[in-house]
Amino acid sequence: MKINFQKTYKFAVISALYISLFASFFALFLAKAIFKIPFKSLLLFGFFFLFFVYIFSFIVLQYRVEKFIYRRVKKIYDDISLLESSTFIDQPITTDMEALTREVKKFATDKKLEIEMLKVREKYRREFLGNVSHELKTPLFTVQGYISTLLDGAMEDKNIRKKYLKRAEKGVERLIYIVEDLDMITKLEVGDLNLEISEFDIVELIQNVFDLLEMKADKKKITLAFENYHIQPVFVKGDKDKLQQLVENLIVNSIKYGNEGGLTEVSIINLSKKKVLVRITDNGEGIEQQNLPRIFERFYRVDKSGARTEGGSGLGLAIVKHIVEAHKEKIYVESEFGIGSEFSFTLTKAKLINKTNDEV
Repeated sequence: MKINFQKTYKFAVISALYISLFASFFALFLAKAIFKIPFKSLLLFGFFFLFFVYIFSFIVLQYRVEKFIYRRVKKIYDDISLLESSTFIDQPITTDMEALTREVKKFATDKKLEIEMLKVREKYRREFLGNVSHELKTPLFTVQGYISTLLDGAMEDKNIRKKYLKRAEKGVERLIYIVEDLDMITKLEVGDLNLEISEFDIVELIQNVFDLLEMKADKKKITLAFENYHIQPVFVKGDKDKLQQLVENLIVNSIKYGNEGGLTEVSIINLSKKKVLVRITDNGEGIEQQNLPRIFERFYRVDKSGARTEGGSGLGLAIVKHIVEAHKEKIYVESEFGIGSEFSFTLTKAKLINKTNDEV
């Protein structure tokens, strides 16, 4: 550490003044009492004596302060410099105890905040590793179980062999699905995923998602529909593939937690000349209020039963949030337990002239 010593003279100045005044008065008293010096000569003697004593005291005291206190203060700075605190190392070394106290308190406060942040990150890291382990373990054990059964002799039966291989394949597909989602969310979080911005019809994109998820919705007799049956094309700007995944994740989520015979509706609302709001609502089981702040966290699940009957990677809503943020847009969620949920997000309109209603 390069030492930059900031001197302070306050202590030496005041102490030297006290010493010189006391010494001068004492010397004048002795001179008057013993040597009977005339008053004018006494004043002149007192002035020069005061001056020389003050200068001598100041030099001695300042030297001792710098030698005695500075060595101890420097040790404090050297010890702190081992922690590589840029905010503290760059400060000049001062022998002013008041200034030093302020600096040390500020350093301690900054370090306390840093430690708290590290604790939060460590907790998040442990939760993340635990969740990844749990999500990967289930399909891995599934695949391992079916393959072990086949190796133990079940392979001889063609029907069982085919059935178990298909189930093992589904387990492998789920593993791939989780790994791909992890890869995507990691790239989104570090900003390593380039968006391919284009102009496209968001209504057509949503209809494509409806067609893609029609069979999945039919299994629970859930209807996928636009709120307005006579909806007109609405052109927006964004990464078409990523926004399709966003819409797909939200609708899959509504199907997953939707009620038998339920309804998932999508509406597109004009917010301003530059923005539209895409709103996805369902009449499913809803989300309890205490869970709402955490639903966009990785691997966070509202149902704590641990069941994985609906599949999924546990990353769907986290990916949704990061895709929206990558587009510099906003996402909102409202939900009432037992009634349903509403997810909505903004998009930027394309420069094309959109003929849209207030709510299309």
